Amino acid sequence: MSAGQLNPAARHTAFAIGVAFVAFQCWILYAPQQPLFERPVHLGLAMVLLILYKPLGGPLPVWARTMIELILIAASIGVSAYYLIEYPRLTTRMENVDPVLLQDIVAGTALVALLLEGARRAVGMILVYVLAVFIAYAFWGNLLPGWIGFRGFGPEAAIEISTMSTAGVLGVTTSTSVSFIFYFILFGAFYGAVGGGQLFIDLAIRLAGRATGGTAKAAIIGSSLMGSISGSAVANVVSTGVFTIPLMKRTGIPDHRAAGIEAIASTGGQLMPPVMGVAAFIMAEMLGMPYAKLALAGLIPALAFYLALLLVVDLGARRDGIRALTEEEIAATDPILPRLHLIIPPILLVVLLVKGFSASYSAVIASVVSLVVPFLRKGTWIGRAELAEAFRDAPKQAAEVAVPIAAIGLVIAVAVQSNLALKFAGSLMSLSEGSIYASLTLAMVGCIVMGMGLPTVAAYIIGAVLFVPAIQNLGVEPLAAHFFIFYYCVLSMVTPPVALASFAAAAVGQASTVKTSMSAFGLSLVAFFVPFGFVFDTGILWQGSYGQIALSAVGLMVATSLWAVAFGGWCIRPLAMPSRAVIGLAGLCAVIAPSGSIVWLGGLLVGWGCVLLLVMCAKLPDTRLNRVAFSGT
Repeated sequence: MSAGQLNPAARHTAFAIGVAFVAFQCWILYAPQQPLFERPVHLGLAMVLLILYKPLGGPLPVWARTMIELILIAASIGVSAYYLIEYPRLTTRMENVDPVLLQDIVAGTALVALLLEGARRAVGMILVYVLAVFIAYAFWGNLLPGWIGFRGFGPEAAIEISTMSTAGVLGVTTSTSVSFIFYFILFGAFYGAVGGGQLFIDLAIRLAGRATGGTAKAAIIGSSLMGSISGSAVANVVSTGVFTIPLMKRTGIPDHRAAGIEAIASTGGQLMPPVMGVAAFIMAEMLGMPYAKLALAGLIPALAFYLALLLVVDLGARRDGIRALTEEEIAATDPILPRLHLIIPPILLVVLLVKGFSASYSAVIASVVSLVVPFLRKGTWIGRAELAEAFRDAPKQAAEVAVPIAAIGLVIAVAVQSNLALKFAGSLMSLSEGSIYASLTLAMVGCIVMGMGLPTVAAYIIGAVLFVPAIQNLGVEPLAAHFFIFYYCVLSMVTPPVALASFAAAAVGQASTVKTSMSAFGLSLVAFFVPFGFVFDTGILWQGSYGQIALSAVGLMVATSLWAVAFGGWCIRPLAMPSRAVIGLAGLCAVIAPSGSIVWLGGLLVGWGCVLLLVMCAKLPDTRLNRVAFSGT
């Protein structure tokens, strides 16, 4: 339910609480408090907002639903009040030594129940089912056979590990929401409200609209720019897809193909610095790494991803005869120059991060600047309506993220305290018989399966807890192991049968859900095995000397370009399967081999040697070689 559909009392209350949420976050940024003070207040405000913005539906009468909502709001306030009163004791108590009091059990149980209901409202029942499985495991793990079983927790121990310290639901996930995620969501909402998203789309149309398949390329460029700010695949699909999908369809791209391009382009925004996605902030926290350094590590893979995507779209447009935009269609977009000053906030954000300022401080400064730069020209002035929308959207979006990722803290608490994570790692090692390729493949499949129906951040956290220890046991660097899991959890958003970004794009483009999912997944294949490159060549993640980083970057770009040719199936003429297989295999060899090795060099030379040979053969008269290399006419 949108804010406009709420009754006036709920709408005004939600707006006031949202403004208080923003004020609280700004206060703790400049006057930090104890974690067990900050995090419960943050979570309480988020929960109340979620209840107000996503009220109960169903067959119950209005009065009954209202009573339930009031009880939930009162419980949220009560739990926050408990922590505000008790945080001095909770901060100094010794776990497993000091007693767990009755009020601890009551408040902890209420908090877990609220988080389950909040997760249901924010992202649906799939996450609730996952949480329920881990809660059941915490109490009845002793009933399970073999390595997966453990003695189980009693009620007091379960409440203690999950709600009474800076672990569990008040641990790394909530800490990240408080310290990073809120501020970047604030920036995204403010920047979108002043027209930044539309500027990106129009700029992309001006840059790429005249090229073959120009609308698809404009969609990729625009969605990557906006996705790098918003950090949410589904939100990006909905916000940019309403412009890009109809534009692509107008130039002859089938509706499912247009929706698929938008889905994969928006999904890739979670891989694109400076903001990447919510999961990237969690990763930085887990690794104990400055976010700016993590964003730099993600730059080369993101550029390779979008280069391959642009190439495969270009080849597909040449194959299908997709026209470019006409000068009249390009001229119909609003002029860029009078709005070019709106590009200042994201540039400032990047500069501040590079200069070493904290991520949260950089995001707040960029948010404030977002509200100032429109007044540099009269034509871009904003009014009270845009300002109110920004202050409404930012806390609403933050609440929809904060509550479910706090709930995922239950998974971390149970997996760590029961030793499930380490036992799972040992089991994976045993199943793969110590083979790094088999272990990575199993982890890849696991991430994609978990990502079906779960938000990226939920899939990443669970994947990081279960799979990263096993990958690290094989000698993989922590940064590479986490990025490997993160990348495939992002791609799960377009992986059938449940692909949330593809479903959203299909709805926007009024296209077949199945066809859209398959189209987006097919496009994702041009960069599907890039994470294996992280493992065998950390230069891709900006590790090592500048020479090594440059060599790794060039190798990855060239290798993914080969995949674009292989999956695009076009090289002046349609390619036959043998040609595509050889080129694709050569690209794969170049990715999984360390940069500068014989296999790496051989893959690049064989792959691009085949491409050049095909280019020459395509211009020759029909021969037996041509019939083997090409299909069609």
